[in-house]
Amino acid sequence: MKAQEFLELLQKENINIDDLGTLVVQALNKKSLKIATAESCTGGLISKLITDVSGSSSVFDCGVCTYANHIKNKLLNVKEETLSTYGAVSDKTAQEMARGVRLLSGADIGISTTGIAGPMGGTQYKPVGTVYIGISTKDKLLSHKVMLAQGREPQRSSIRKLASACALFYALGEIVEI
Repeated sequence: MKAQEFLELLQKENINIDDLGTLVVQALNKKSLKIATAESCTGGLISKLITDVSGSSSVFDCGVCTYANHIKNKLLNVKEETLSTYGAVSDKTAQEMARGVRLLSGADIGISTTGIAGPMGGTQYKPVGTVYIGISTKDKLLSHKVMLAQGREPQRSSIRKLASACALFYALGEIVEI
């Protein structure tokens, strides 16, 4: 999904991007579920958006920022083989991060982000704005690839904000199904 497609989807669903944290906390509270986050490119922003909501302590125990590959491996059990074969910015890494944080925390759902927020680091195959969002529940393990660069020179802050919003949106969809 591209940034503009995501924003249009939110508009179609009548969801304000700034309300996603609140919607996730409300949905988790309604079902007595807990969420945990594992973040790389978003640097803790998802955790912030969740904990900005009053009452989030009843649904959120753990958020980790695992920027370095060796920390992804050591803390979240992302396989070294996954990192060397697919790279840190990949669907497999996002899935293993989400599962790792869910198991580490004992949460019902784990979400993760790994990507290239820029302005450096992009390649022809993984340009700036490429982000993978992982989701893990006891019954599911999946990932979503989003392409979040907008304009000629994508802004790091807007990529991080959009990646965090996408992660919360996808988490909301899974919470509804649990």
